[in-house]
Amino acid sequence: MSFSGETPFQINVPEEKIATLHAKLELATFPDELEDAGWKYGVPLADVKRLAEKWRSGYDWREHEKELNQELPMFTRDIEVDGFGTLNIHYVHKKSNVVDAIPLFFCHGWPGSFLEVRKILPLLIDSSPEHPSFHVVAISLPGYGFSEAPRKQAFAMKQYAEVAHKLMLALGYNEYVTQGGDWGCLITRKMASEYGGKHHKAWHTNCPIVNPPSWKSPLAFLALLLKPWSPEEKAGIERTEWFNTKGSGYIAEQSTQPQTLGYSLADSPVGLLAWIYEKLVLWTDNYKWSDEEALTWISLYWFSRAGPAASLRIYFESIGEFRNLGYDPTIPMGASHFPKEIVVVPTSWLRRVNVVFQSHHETGGHFAATEKPEELVQDVRSMFAKGSPAFAIVPGKTGYA
Repeated sequence: MSFSGETPFQINVPEEKIATLHAKLELATFPDELEDAGWKYGVPLADVKRLAEKWRSGYDWREHEKELNQELPMFTRDIEVDGFGTLNIHYVHKKSNVVDAIPLFFCHGWPGSFLEVRKILPLLIDSSPEHPSFHVVAISLPGYGFSEAPRKQAFAMKQYAEVAHKLMLALGYNEYVTQGGDWGCLITRKMASEYGGKHHKAWHTNCPIVNPPSWKSPLAFLALLLKPWSPEEKAGIERTEWFNTKGSGYIAEQSTQPQTLGYSLADSPVGLLAWIYEKLVLWTDNYKWSDEEALTWISLYWFSRAGPAASLRIYFESIGEFRNLGYDPTIPMGASHFPKEIVVVPTSWLRRVNVVFQSHHETGGHFAATEKPEELVQDVRSMFAKGSPAFAIVPGKTGYA
């Protein structure tokens, strides 16, 4: 396996950036709030004030920076993107002790980051005769974390997939599987369409987004229309309706005028805090975010290489493909269903794709790798375990010790 071109990476935020953050927090101006508003109008004022004060005077970034550097083996390497030049890409790469471990590419979305692999990484690489093990690569998508951002317009789903695929090839993983949620689902889906079969062997997602039933297959379409919804599907429809009416305003702004919003997020740490914290709370299933955990998550946006505005542009460039997915990939797919995901499609819709594994959970939300790491890893293990349709789908890589 060749690692030429790979550069070890340690997070080391310049001291002046930390000082600037503290100075901006010291001068923060907060809006008023209606009586007894709670979360009805957005993040409560008390929560934002508490977190802002903690970020200013009670949160030690250097401590968390050190922990990340110790826990996550990080690297950068240059990736050539057709028509867009070279981008320097940051990623986590940890190999299992199992020689025949399965190469797995983990992909985050927005407002996530490579940090989402933190809890699942030691579980995925764990070696045991009872379950498969994985070599794990977790990318910082271009414009996120410590990856370089694209400099040209129209860097869309195809390019994100190309970067991810070329990274796996550069690491010597000519054949691999993937796992992702949010944009990570859509990017790995694109990888399945572009590179499926020869290189990309199977994909798993905790945010299954598939095409709805089509009238082009009249009998199947009619059968799905007439089939009564299960209680789980009814709850999923209600959750999706809540998101569409009460929680999706950010998509409208980020997919139409990301630059305008970017000024606020790049200049105001309080604005960034509120914008992301809202999603952390409302998109999870009563997950108890500690202030330290939430601030580390948000700090990775504030201290990101390109700044937080760069992370928004994927919406502008890729929203059309998100709304018009095209054909479904044919390689094997696995899906984990969590009830508080933001978009919950009926299980019956997955009949249109080559689903070889599904798991339904009673609790959990959008950030499964953070909320339910053990459950998510167990699902991934089960999908590639002995006796499953995807067992040894990467030739010569069973994952077993």
